[in-house]
Amino acid sequence: METNLIAEALKFMVLGMGIVFTFLIVMVYALKLQAKIIGKYFPEKKVEPKKPQTTTTSTNNNTAKMAAIVAAVQHHKNLKG
Repeated sequence: METNLIAEALKFMVLGMGIVFTFLIVMVYALKLQAKIIGKYFPEKKVEPKKPQTTTTSTNNNTAKMAAIVAAVQHHKNLKG
């Protein structure tokens, strides 16, 4: 009894890949169904957008950062010479 190993290997490969592909398709549809069920019984609450922060806080932060950078550069220049 002679068995063609390549044909057997291809048959097992196609069978395995078919099973995995089928499982993935079933999983996608199951997750879509789950999302619809969860969305129906647990709808998302609408969150009102927060008011934007005033620009003075960000301006003060930028000014403080710039002052720190200038001080660091001056300190580094003073150490060198």
